[in-house]
This record gives sequence, structure tokens and C-alpha cells, in this order.
Amino acid sequence: MEKMKRFKRRLSLTLRGSQTIDESLSELAEQMTIEENSSKDNGERSLSYLISSQQCSPSFIFSPNTTKYTAGRLTFPKSRLRVCVCDVNKRLSLPADIRIPDGYLEKLQLSSPPFDQPLSRRSRRASLSEIGFGKLETYIKLDKLGEGTYATVFKGRSKLTDNLVALKEIRLEHEEGAPCTAIREVSLLKDLKHANIVTLHDIVHTDKSLTLVFEYLDKDLKQYMDDCGNIMSMHNVKIFLFQILRGLAYCHRRKVLHRDLKPQNLLINERGELKLADFGLARAKSVPTKTYSNEVVTLWYRPPDVLLGSSEYSTQIDMWGVGCIFYEMAAGRPLFPGSTVEDELHLIFRLLGTPTEDNWPGISSIEEFKSYNFPKYKPQPFINHAPRLDTEGIELLLSFLKYESKKRISADDSMKQSYFKSLGMRVHTLPESISIFTLKEVQLQRDPGYRNSSYPDTGNSKSRRQSMLF
Repeated sequence: MEKMKRFKRRLSLTLRGSQTIDESLSELAEQMTIEENSSKDNGERSLSYLISSQQCSPSFIFSPNTTKYTAGRLTFPKSRLRVCVCDVNKRLSLPADIRIPDGYLEKLQLSSPPFDQPLSRRSRRASLSEIGFGKLETYIKLDKLGEGTYATVFKGRSKLTDNLVALKEIRLEHEEGAPCTAIREVSLLKDLKHANIVTLHDIVHTDKSLTLVFEYLDKDLKQYMDDCGNIMSMHNVKIFLFQILRGLAYCHRRKVLHRDLKPQNLLINERGELKLADFGLARAKSVPTKTYSNEVVTLWYRPPDVLLGSSEYSTQIDMWGVGCIFYEMAAGRPLFPGSTVEDELHLIFRLLGTPTEDNWPGISSIEEFKSYNFPKYKPQPFINHAPRLDTEGIELLLSFLKYESKKRISADDSMKQSYFKSLGMRVHTLPESISIFTLKEVQLQRDPGYRNSSYPDTGNSKSRRQSMLF
């Protein structure tokens, strides 16, 4: 109070005789909303107090801690006067290349609460809607990429950023509403922010459809392998595997299981950045439970415990699939391409050996296992099946393919294995949102199977084999 009295007393020395102190403060408050071209040193803006107006409350603008008085003039920090695009981007967590609609900043200047106050969820939602988020007209459909039972996916372009996007348009049935896979995908992806997880940019809800707006990536891992004739550089295999593990470790630390890992659900851009996609079968697992379905994971990448009917599983369900994908990248063919559950188990046991109580305690009491009556296979040397893998690579592969699920190596521990030492130590200290390709020592090499370039355009983008599109 004493500071304010002194402030008013000093200000009164500069007043015209016909003005009161409060009238002059009101004039200065009104002038705060008018842009002027004058500026002072130290990033401060100076305002004249001689414009006649009495419409604003002085308490809305002034604070002794943020107002300076010098030689008959009052100066205010710039941040109290002008809202710029970077302020809006930071406050609403928008990408740096966003295009703010004409007139939006001026409107925000007049109607938005001060930037030093928390933004309510309702206010943030309203602000995003005014910019263009959540509106179908914000996105332009270019090409149809695929169609499935519940959804059609288009290649599109955002008017907000001019960037390509993938538009996953889910049809809504009046009786059933949105598919549970879509609800699950949205609820998980909105909280998963990582360089190796596909970004969900926006959600557009209408009476007839629910459209998920994803970042657009050029191809999936299956296409990548097809394009290089299934002969990948072993250095690139290592880089892709590390990125899979990095994204998966982030999910598992948050108790999120992907449950549908396969090459078609791993998207890759021109730089070589790999991102986990299609979280339609994913689950958040906070406590052990027996309620999970065993009808998850595409057959070729499904672990034997799930194939035999187990519904008690955790993060280890994803690690078996990682091993199968690792082998497929290194060998150029699927590891266990079974046509039925029995055929899949037969292929697994023929390579790894028929499980016993020694390597899978409790297996002899599982009724489904006993009903198949598998032959007693002995494990085969992996070097005969994956000759391009070195000793460290085979050791890592076998650590993924353990019969007893709790003995499978975790994603976090996998990244620490000596197989990845050639990538250097800095890949382990990067922030979660930063790509490993920001490191100069991490670059893709030319794949032996490519004839013309290290990353050619297939020219057949409409036949993308991403299950995220269906």
C-alpha cells in the first residue's frame, strides 16, 4: 500500500490541473491496448498518458512491480503489451510452423486472460477451435491410402501447417458408436509423446465419422524391406531395432503394452526415423490382471504362451515380437510364418526345440500343449538361419525369444547390450522427444538391395501395407 501511495504521489506532479490521479491512470490503462511504434532500451515500451479515455480499470493493468516511472513517463515490459505467435504456440503447445488465422492475435489480445495466469481446459479447447483444430475443413484430402472394416485412410494436407498428414476416417454407427479400438488408440496416443511414436495431431468428430489426424510418414518397415529386396544393411538393421526398443521402452515405462507389433505397424520417414503406430490393440496395464484377451498380436509375431491361451501377460508380450522383427530384418524373411495356431507353434518348436519343464516351468500341465502332442524337437543353431548376424546379435535375438515370458529381456535392458555399442553412448542420453538422427554418428547406410538410391520412392504409395490404415 505504501508503495502505491508513493507511486500516485510522484505521478500527481506531472498531472494537468484538470485531471485526477485515477483519471490519468485510466487513460494510461486504455493506452495499453493501443500499439505504438516507440520503444525503449532493455526491451521496454513507453506510453504517453495524455490520450483522453476513462473506460478501463487501472487495477487491471498496473502493478508497482511491473511499472517504471522515469522523467514524466511510464514504461511497461513488452510482454504485458503484445502477444506474438511464439507466445500462442508455447501457451497452447502448438508446432512452431503453425499458421495462425488472420485477426486471431488481435482478438486474443483483447479477450484472453493474461499469459501469466493458468489456462483452463475449456479456454484452451476454445482457442484451438478458433485456430482451426477439430474442424474437417482444416484438412485437404489428397489420395486414398486404404480401406478396412471400420476406417478409411487418406493422405492429406493440413491448412494450418501445409504439412502432409494421414487422415484415419472412422465410420460411426448410430447403434454402436465409435469402435473400441479407436477410443483406445486416442486415449493412449494423446499421452504418448516420443520421437519414436507416431504423433496424433488432431481429432475431428462429426455425426458420421471420427477422423484421427496423424503425422504422415513415407512408408512402413514391410515396404522398406520390400523396396530393398529384403537385403538390408546390417547397420540399418541395428538403427531400426534401436528405435523400436526406444519407443517401446517409453511405452512400457508408462505401463502401456502395444500388443500388435509387426513390420506394417512400424512407420519410417525419408530420414530413417522409425515410429510405432497403430495402438488400436494397445492396453494400459497398471496392475496384474487375468482379463486380457489372447486374441492379440498378428499370428507370426505372437509369443507361444499367448498362442497356448495365456491371458496373464505384461510387457514381455511385445518383446517376442521384437525378436521376430529383428530376425526378419536381418534374414530377409519372416521367422515363424505359420498359417494356423498349431502350425505357428510347430515352426517355433522346430527351431527353438520343444519346450520342457527346464526351460518353461509348468508347460507340461497346459492342456492345449498336451493336446497337440508335438514331436520332441531339439533346438537348432541360429547361425545357420541368420548367418549375417554376429555373435552379439544372435545373443540378443535369443534373449527376446525365451519360452518363459518373465525371462525375456526388457526393452530398456536391450538397448544397453553390447550389440548397440557401435551407435555410441550419446543415443542413451537424448531427451525422449529428440530423434537419434540428430547425432552425426547415427546415419543410415546404403542398403545392398537398392539399385538406384539408398531410399527410393516406390511410386506405389496407394498400396501401403500399414495396418494403422485399416
